[in-house]
Amino acid sequence: MAEQVNSLEDLNAVTGGVEAVTEVETPREPVRDELGRAYATGKRKDAVARVWIKPGSGKVSVNGRELNTYFARPVLQMILRQPFTVAGVEDQFDVQATVKGGGLSGQAGAVKHGISKALQLYDPSLRGALKAAGFLTRDSRVVERKKYGRRKARRSFQFSKR
Repeated sequence: MAEQVNSLEDLNAVTGGVEAVTEVETPREPVRDELGRAYATGKRKDAVARVWIKPGSGKVSVNGRELNTYFARPVLQMILRQPFTVAGVEDQFDVQATVKGGGLSGQAGAVKHGISKALQLYDPSLRGALKAAGFLTRDSRVVERKKYGRRKARRSFQFSKR
C-alpha cells in the first residue's frame, strides 16, 4: 500500500528531496536595422501596413503624406496614437508607414497594429503594456462573403406571398 503523505516533510521524504525545475525566461533583445529603426507589419481587415519607427519628435507619415491629411477624421488619428499613449512614449518616435488595401478604418487599424509590434521590437520592456491593451493581437475579423440566392451574406430577398 502507498505511504500516507500528511505534511511537506513527508512529501520531501517520499520524493527524495528532488528540486523543482523552473524555466528561466531569457530577456528579449531589441530588433533594429542598421539605421536604428524597428520594422513590423500590421494587418486589419483587407489592409496591410508596413511600419518603420525610429527615435524622433513624433512625426507620423503614411504613404508619404502627413497624418492629418491622410487620416482626416480625428477618430482615426486617435486610433494611431493609442499605442504610444498606452506605452507612455508620446512624441518620442517618428513613424513612416506604407499601407495598401481596405478602407480608411481598416488602414488605421493596420497601422496601429504595425506601430504596436514595432514598438515592442524596438523596446521589449513595452511589451507588457501593449499586450495587456490587446494591441499586439491581430484582429482577424473580416467581411463575410456573399452567398448565392441571397441579397447579401445573410440578408434574403424580400418574400412576396402573392
